[in-house]
Amino acid sequence: MTGAATQAGPEARLTGAGIHKSYGSLPVLNGIDFSLTSNEAVGIIGPNGAGKSTLLSVLSGATPPTQGTIQLNGSDVSDLPARDRAAHGLVRTHQIPKPFSGITIFENVLVAATHAGARRKGEAYDLALDALDVCGMLPVANRPAESVGLLDRKRLELARALATSPRLLLLDEIGGGLTDAEASELVDTIRSLRARGIGIVWIEHIVRILLQVAERLVCMDAGRIIAEGDPETVMTDAQVVSAYLGGAPA
Repeated sequence: MTGAATQAGPEARLTGAGIHKSYGSLPVLNGIDFSLTSNEAVGIIGPNGAGKSTLLSVLSGATPPTQGTIQLNGSDVSDLPARDRAAHGLVRTHQIPKPFSGITIFENVLVAATHAGARRKGEAYDLALDALDVCGMLPVANRPAESVGLLDRKRLELARALATSPRLLLLDEIGGGLTDAEASELVDTIRSLRARGIGIVWIEHIVRILLQVAERLVCMDAGRIIAEGDPETVMTDAQVVSAYLGGAPA
């Protein structure tokens, strides 16, 4: 069986240059330059309203940039919608899981594999099973999607993304609302995705779990990147401490 998250071929790369996003007269992103490859895991932190989720929306194709360009594997995808970017290996999850109600967990993942992943029926079936296995959801695969709790809904959100065979995966606060034990399970799952060669961008307010995965850390504030680099350096940066942690560096 071909694994849902098993990757082959050259390194995948996502690049955003000079990204601005405004809603009417309200600027949300102010000149963001960002990059990700399939060989790394990047964490994004910042206070509420910093523009983190908006950045993922623009990168994934859910909303177009007001200004700037986005390239995926060297091709300009600035005008491509999210579904087309997913077909080229770029997928995101959302803060609040929204499974399709009235169908099972397996059927939810199969829909993602078939449509967002653009797979034929037999291959989509295998991809869906593998994604559920990676996320520890095979035991509940036949339950109605709306019947499970928060942890399983988050696992389902991740499984649907994996079933599209992503090269680059954008995670938006997937750890929110989980217990310590559940968060630890989530870290193990995300580490297994890195071992499969999937590049990760992870927005997370639970910094202690983010730091267990991220090899590079980005801090945003007021629509800009104010610090970027190895996690230890970023977490002790004076601007980061002031904007995000609310104090002076130790």
